[in-house]
Amino acid sequence: MSSRNLILILAVSGFASTFSARAVEPMVGVIARDLNSTTQTIALLSAAFALPYAFIQPILGPVGDALGKERVMKVALALLFLALAGSFFAPNAETLFGLRILAGAAAGGAVPLSIALIGDRVEMAQRQVALSRYLVAVIVGQLAGSALAGLLAEWIGWRGVFGLSTLMMACALAATAIGFRGALPGGRFDPHAAILRYRDILSNPRALFLFGSVFVEAIAVFAVFPYVAPLLEERGGGGATEAGFAIGGFAIGGLVYSALVSWMLKHLGISRILLGGGLFAAAALVALGFVGDWKFYFVALLLMGLGFYMLHNTFQAQVTEVAPGARASAVALHAFSFFCGQALGVVLMGFGLRHIGLTASTLTAALIILVVGLTASLVLRRPAPQRAR
Repeated sequence: MSSRNLILILAVSGFASTFSARAVEPMVGVIARDLNSTTQTIALLSAAFALPYAFIQPILGPVGDALGKERVMKVALALLFLALAGSFFAPNAETLFGLRILAGAAAGGAVPLSIALIGDRVEMAQRQVALSRYLVAVIVGQLAGSALAGLLAEWIGWRGVFGLSTLMMACALAATAIGFRGALPGGRFDPHAAILRYRDILSNPRALFLFGSVFVEAIAVFAVFPYVAPLLEERGGGGATEAGFAIGGFAIGGLVYSALVSWMLKHLGISRILLGGGLFAAAALVALGFVGDWKFYFVALLLMGLGFYMLHNTFQAQVTEVAPGARASAVALHAFSFFCGQALGVVLMGFGLRHIGLTASTLTAALIILVVGLTASLVLRRPAPQRAR
């Protein structure tokens, strides 16, 4: 299979899974009213999805390595389809919470296993570009879920949005089943062998550096997102609609990166891409601490999206090579580190806003991401030592 066809197949599931992940947040108020619940309770549906997504990673990684990534992905997408279909009929909030937990765990088998598959089938020289092309689908799915779900809910209701998500997932499942119908069957899952794989990965200093970098990166970059809307309202810079447009700038920054990545790799190289990513993200965070209008937030978050993907896509490409014989396990640890960093970052930013204020908090985050970019540019400029396949 050509890398182009591989990415097309994976892009369908990447778009569908990220759309379904982001679609609930804009519908919190609509769901709460329809199910006679509170917005504070329904808002926890995001955590009900995100936490299983993160904590299933150390399990799905070695299972994918043992049984075959394509095979595990098909099962995960089938479970996600069932969870989304069940959400369409959910009679109450309790049932919807249970289905979102199942959906989060199942969605954990979509994007990380896709990244590992790209690592398996695309040579390292072309891998970062291939990953960036796949990320376009993921980014557009996030953007569509965040921006469109709220509008669609006004026309077709929140159940209609879940119905649309189910239809998308059916297409993703069909594309995956047909596209990987010739995939070789995997072996047998051995927990002891999985533990040994993890021990080998965690003994690799480069792997530990990548896991640590993506953890700190997530803390610095994603900490501010839940506070964009209230900060804009507090400063008179706009409400929820304007906050949605501003946050959309981050995704557009990711699309700009995807358009420029081939040029960057050719003319800048890995080291300068990482340094530039740290500088752009740091500059954006500094701006967020001073400006108060949603249009400035949009520009700042666009710049932060560009900087983030310059860092994150490079880390993704590098992590696919730290354990060629256990690629899904390595990518799973990478995803686990990333989501744990996101969760901690929100808590730390909330603490910072209460005790030292917005400007000092964003300046601190800017300094952190700048250090990440500078350190990574020095460490990752050296080629990775060859590991057993």
